[in-house]
Parts: sequence; structure tokens; C-alpha cells
Amino acid sequence: MIRTAHRILKADPVMAALIEAALPFRLEPRADRAPFEALVRAIAHQQLHGAAAECILARFIELFADTSFPLPQQVLDAPDAQLRSAGFSYAKIAALKDLASKTLAGVVPAAIELATLTDSQIIERLTAVRGIGRWTVEMLLLFQLQRPDVLPADDFGVRNGFRLAYGLAELPTPRALTEFGERWKPHRSMAAWYLWRAVELSRQDRLPGRLRVPRVPTRPAGKRARPPAKRAAAMRKRRRLQ
Repeated sequence: MIRTAHRILKADPVMAALIEAALPFRLEPRADRAPFEALVRAIAHQQLHGAAAECILARFIELFADTSFPLPQQVLDAPDAQLRSAGFSYAKIAALKDLASKTLAGVVPAAIELATLTDSQIIERLTAVRGIGRWTVEMLLLFQLQRPDVLPADDFGVRNGFRLAYGLAELPTPRALTEFGERWKPHRSMAAWYLWRAVELSRQDRLPGRLRVPRVPTRPAGKRARPPAKRAAAMRKRRRLQ
């Protein structure tokens, strides 16, 4: 499969150069967890440093000593004050309760059903949960379910890797990156992996030379870049108003 994917991706000269420069493709799978547990962990990690999130998760698990990981009904029955004592914010507690409720209702499917759903069906089902956005689900699709054709176009690392590899002055818009990525189907997960590697290669000063600069929008439609003089004048005006 990797050989076939490389043949498709290498039709793009920039991606071909990235493939040659980067380490051999290897998408490290995350622990095989039930969807409920995977999403609880994703909620815990939102807007927090990894170490801080893991501390909160450890305290959260300790609240329910009779199980290796809390069950949806236990989370739903737990008083907010108890969950707050683990370190969760009230917004995250509301998200956890909604996740537990939707898991019990079957909106969030069990792992055996999840495996039968398409990527778009999984995104639709899981983003119905409060606090779960498309990016979170795409990370689950990529790293836990190992789906081969996921391009997380909102991911900063992927967008920055594209900017660096293709020699853009600014980040591409998610829509533009999605449209450009059509050429990488059905192996967009691998393309995303190589774009993440582009950031690492740039830090190591090993990024291949840019062969071309594609016509890719780098700001939402309708917004025009200000000339340098106008940008400087606008900045001075903002400073006076502060």
C-alpha cells in the first residue's frame, strides 16, 4: 500500500521531494481505546499542556476506583463538584456530561460500530458532542482508526508544513488546502504526515528547495493584503488608540 501511495503522491514534485527527504512513513497508532475514553482524553487535553492534562486525567480516574476507566453512566451521575475537584473546568464538565449522555444514547457509537462507519459519518456523529470539533475527530481517525484518507486542513502543523514546503508567504486557507489536497486522494493521511515532517525538516535546515509556488489562497476570500505602507500606518494608528 505504501508503494502505491508513494506513486500517487510523487506525481506532485514538491511532495516527491518531501518523501525523499523525510524518514520512511510510519503513522504511530495510539492506544486502542473505546470511543468514549478516547474522547474524554481529547476533551481533557484541549487548551492544556500535555503534562497538565495527564495529571487531571489521573485524578479523574482515581475518583472511580472500581473501574480502570470511568463508564459513561458514572460520569453522568457524578456531581459537578466531584469532577471539578479533578481539575476540569465547568465548560469541560459540561462537555464530559454531554459525551456521556450521547454515548448512552448511541450517538457516540461503540468501537465495533465505529469501525463500520465512513469517515464523514464518524465526523458527523462525534461532532454532535459538545466540545468535540472536527479536528479532534480527525486526530482519532488518523491515529486510532488508522484511516488512510484524512487531511486535517484546519491543523496548524499541516498548514505550516504546506507553507514551508511550497514556499508560500502565508498559511494556506483550510479550504484552499482541502482543494489542493484532492490530488493526493485516497492517501491524504500520508500526505498530512509528510507535511508535518516538512516542519521538522525546516527546523533542521533540511527542507528540499522549493520547485514551484502554487496558486493557493492564503486568506479568506474577499480579504486583500494591505501594502506595506498601509500596514505600517494601520499599526501606528492601533498603537495610538491603545
